Amino acid sequence: MSGNVCRGCGAPLSRVFCDLGLSPISNAFIKPGDAGRSEIFYPLRVMVCDACWLVQLEGGPDSAAHFHNDYVYFSSYSESWLAHARNYAEAATKRFKLDKDSKVIEVASNDGYLLQNFVAAGIRCVGIEPAGNTAAVARQNGVETREWFFGREAALNLAAEGWMVDLLVGNNVLAHVPDINDFVGGMPLVLKSEGVVTLEFPHLLNLLVQNQFDTIYHEHYSYFSLIALKPIFARAGLRVFDVEKLSTHGGSLRIYVCHAAATRSEGEAVAAIEAQERAEGLANPERFAAFAAGVAAAKRDLLGFLIRAKGLGKRIAAYGAAAKGNTLLNYCGVRSDMIDFVADKNPTKVGRLLPGCRIPVVSPEAIDRTKPDYVLILPWNLKDEVMKEMAHIREWGGQFIVAIPTLDVLP
Repeated sequence: MSGNVCRGCGAPLSRVFCDLGLSPISNAFIKPGDAGRSEIFYPLRVMVCDACWLVQLEGGPDSAAHFHNDYVYFSSYSESWLAHARNYAEAATKRFKLDKDSKVIEVASNDGYLLQNFVAAGIRCVGIEPAGNTAAVARQNGVETREWFFGREAALNLAAEGWMVDLLVGNNVLAHVPDINDFVGGMPLVLKSEGVVTLEFPHLLNLLVQNQFDTIYHEHYSYFSLIALKPIFARAGLRVFDVEKLSTHGGSLRIYVCHAAATRSEGEAVAAIEAQERAEGLANPERFAAFAAGVAAAKRDLLGFLIRAKGLGKRIAAYGAAAKGNTLLNYCGVRSDMIDFVADKNPTKVGRLLPGCRIPVVSPEAIDRTKPDYVLILPWNLKDEVMKEMAHIREWGGQFIVAIPTLDVLP
């Protein structure tokens, strides 16, 4: 579903949640040889369904425009994310009593950052990853990987090969799926009768409360609450039996899903989080309507700070060429006359230009050479990790900035 029809329930869409204007594909970094070529800018407009309360992108490019052989996001470049993956693998192995006779599938397995932990434990697993370059790295790390998009067809193929699994994992992939019903509909086709699906995704409640509008970009087709997700799983013969709150990505949920007929009982957290969502207005049109004012205020605050700082002759750099940063910079109209460069550890991004705003991406050593007065942390969800890594900027009086949820200059 797309355009003016809900991706979840098929109801007509008419309520605008957030309009960020025109924006390029957030991970379409510009190679040096293409700097003179034009880019395609797409509307970045988000709607909310009055029938099921699913928040979703209105239209947008096909998923093949995002996931290909030049995909620039590699999970393994964040130490905190690698630690998160290790902790999850250990906890899931213990909780679900996984062993050498068990089978695990991860959807959107990227560079094998998570499944390598199951491989090390002797548990059979396979990753499903549509981006060819990240899939190749996963194989180099010993993780069996298929270059597919997951859905009913892929699930039937896996099941025919004997991949009926005890655990199916999907971390930060739900939002990336244009056809959510096909994606979820594939899950029961590869899940054993008492098998478990775990899915992590940024919680819509945090997006609203913390003004996380920069997490809106074309790669994210939907933005989830438990209220909106439960009917999607029910249509596929699945149910949510447990849920956890996580600190990752600015506040996420990890949900545990099983067949509707499975013997697993529902934990108290499911009803508690749904009640919290309703109390916070996630099934109330007025709550969604109020969001746009905070977005506009954040834009004015960031631009005002940058203009004042540049007027005083300050040098400003950014750290972390994250997709969310590209949304922020393009929505605010920030270009290289305000931010000199963005530093990033990912060699796939270094040497390229950010999409739209065309700010150059350089290695972190450039910060040491140029000694900027301010470093804007674009992946604010990793600000503690970044501030620890770059703490030495304080030696020359440098300060960190974050723009989300509000502009803040950090000591």
